[in-house]
Amino acid sequence: MTATAGFLYPGHSAEDDFPRMEALLNEAGADVRLPLVHTDIGTDAHRVDALLEMGSVDRLTAVLGDLAPHRPGAVVWACTSASFVYGWAGAGEQVERLAERAGLPASSTSFAFARAVRAAGVRRVAVAATYPDDVAALFGDFLRASGAEVTGLRGSGVITAAEVGTWGRDEVLALAREGDDPAAEAVLLPDTALHTAAWLPDLEAAVGKPVLTANQVTAWEGLRLLGHGPVRCPAMGSLFG
Repeated sequence: MTATAGFLYPGHSAEDDFPRMEALLNEAGADVRLPLVHTDIGTDAHRVDALLEMGSVDRLTAVLGDLAPHRPGAVVWACTSASFVYGWAGAGEQVERLAERAGLPASSTSFAFARAVRAAGVRRVAVAATYPDDVAALFGDFLRASGAEVTGLRGSGVITAAEVGTWGRDEVLALAREGDDPAAEAVLLPDTALHTAAWLPDLEAAVGKPVLTANQVTAWEGLRLLGHGPVRCPAMGSLFG
């Protein structure tokens, strides 16, 4: 039976990564569906006050009715910054309340990163973020709370998701290279507004180590919540290896 994980995606930036990942996984024999619906983001800004409003549970649950016809078995808030901005405990409360309202297992991209780091068998990570430095630092704090060691953290100062969504292959590869750290065992690209699904093997080849990206780990987390068995899909990076 087809496994369906549903996603709540903020606004419009790199949502086309999800049908691309669905196609890649199904080509690898996974038999999955990854439908998404769009939440109202309010102000498009990588700014703490805007992110706290963007991730409010009322905004997230307002579109659960749009997701219902897809009959998902789990739901994931497909946003990193508007989850980790609440801190470890606050992000946990966010997904608990989402699960209660949805009546389904729930998670967010921030927790997806924490779990994917462990699943990849690494502890020391470098963060190559699109965000301003203060927001990137909050993601570093979140990762440390999960038990990871952050050996390098680089912000890019981009304020809007709309701008991030315009980045192509060259910009994304440059971000990973510039944000890598020799001591890191993996590089993390934490922004679901960033297109990465088409270039996951290229990213890992560029830095010579696992690369975990926001949309990739979000899809992985959705399948984990469903109890879906491991999927071997090299086109989705070593996380799916």
